[in-house]
Amino acid sequence: MNIGKSVSFCVINVLKCNRQFSQLNKWKLSLLDKTVLVSIAHSKYNFSNTTSLCTSPKALNIHDTVSSIQVKKRLVRKKKTLEEEEKKPGIYNVVAFATAEEYNLENLFNGLEKQNLYDVKKIENNSDVLHATAKYKVDKEQREIFFFRDGSVVFWNITDLESSNVLKFLRQFEEDSYSERLVQSESEVMNYKYFDPKSQTSQLSCVDKDGDFVLPLTETNLILQKFTFSNAMMLSVKLGIWESSLEKFIDEIEFVTNDLKNGKTIKLSRQDVLKKHGELFVLRHYLNLSSDVLDTPDFYWDNEKLENLYNQVCSYFCINKRTKVMNEKINHCVALIELLSSHLGDKHHIRLEWMIIALITVEVVFETIHYIDRYMS
Repeated sequence: MNIGKSVSFCVINVLKCNRQFSQLNKWKLSLLDKTVLVSIAHSKYNFSNTTSLCTSPKALNIHDTVSSIQVKKRLVRKKKTLEEEEKKPGIYNVVAFATAEEYNLENLFNGLEKQNLYDVKKIENNSDVLHATAKYKVDKEQREIFFFRDGSVVFWNITDLESSNVLKFLRQFEEDSYSERLVQSESEVMNYKYFDPKSQTSQLSCVDKDGDFVLPLTETNLILQKFTFSNAMMLSVKLGIWESSLEKFIDEIEFVTNDLKNGKTIKLSRQDVLKKHGELFVLRHYLNLSSDVLDTPDFYWDNEKLENLYNQVCSYFCINKRTKVMNEKINHCVALIELLSSHLGDKHHIRLEWMIIALITVEVVFETIHYIDRYMS
């Protein structure tokens, strides 16, 4: 009965608090300072006892124990989709996919030649890229594809149906293919359009306010411009694949952190820990040693204009920041795995020591028995 009165009194006072909030709004006071409201309530209505009742852990069902450690999930960057908006005249799409760790470009070149749907050439001074242009035009804008040895492909003005067919065709030339779900979820979609340098003399950025790539209409070497855009997009999708792999790894070892916190037995064997260590070093190798995320490719060193364009696109996709964050996460995971390795190694050494002690004890017992036997005889 008393509890019912207290609760009803609490509700009445909450309503009074709301009226005080309205009054504070009229006075234009900061509502972020909760002490102001509490002092007004205590002085005017004198319900300190009721406040303690309404805010007690039992009333609000607040647990005293510390909750399990929650790992912050990777925020999925907002990406454009092909269906997001109806294309205006003069705006085309460019889509990038990472489908495998590597392509066999030599066999792919021969396969495209036999298919006879595209004119295939190599980019000058770069043997790790194939450039294919469609032989049959659908509209005035050329359909182009860039194949990168790193296992990525970038489509310019290619329809969903055509790109899907090309991706299926690519499967036979892939090494260590990714899953279809991963390929689609980590793809990049952008729009691109052309601008006239004569009418827009102040065009400074390669990406306009709408987030579209802009290419000069009178550019003499448009292929290299598109290649530079494609190179940066390819880097972004590959980085997305590695970020997803690291996220999966973190999810798999999340229970270990909770077990350590709660003092439970580690459920991983030394072999499992060694495999986890290997997975981390493979990711670190891909990120820092076998990719261009840390440095500008050699191809751009003798072309300052293309180098600036490449750096601008990389900046748009936050390549440097994402790489730094990923390396920090890898370092944290390595520290955890090394801790587990050290802990399991200590357990193994202790087990060996106890085995040695047991053997010595057995030997002492046998020697004692022999001594007693000789003494008795």
